[in-house]
Amino acid sequence: MSEDPINSTLEGLLKVLNMDNVIGEPIESGGKTLIPITRIGLGFGTGQGQGNSSSNETHATGAAGGAGVEPIAFVVIDENAASAEQIRVIPLKSQEPLNTAISEISELALEFLNEWRERQRKNEEKREQMRKGLEDIASP
Repeated sequence: MSEDPINSTLEGLLKVLNMDNVIGEPIESGGKTLIPITRIGLGFGTGQGQGNSSSNETHATGAAGGAGVEPIAFVVIDENAASAEQIRVIPLKSQEPLNTAISEISELALEFLNEWRERQRKNEEKREQMRKGLEDIASP
């Protein structure tokens, strides 16, 4: 018995519809990280028919699908980024709403990263003060 064409086509399309295919693997080079952004388009169709002839009954099922992946932008992050201006979105096409959204998200991400770095720095300073305090107590 052959495999169900509808399920096998749908399974193949679902493999393409994966977040890793939209947001690509980061590429690190020369103190910068480049993150490719792509657009995925999917199409899917099925058909089924049944016939009746004088000699026998016939039944047919079919499915087809297709996918396309199109690069649309790169997010470029400088490893020494101190402000949102150092995170850039380089569109590969004309300005689109997705590029605007990515730019806005990158600004929020940088703000979060700076706050996290500041908390890490303060925690490290506190640990150092505690270590010195314990050394002072332990020393005769």
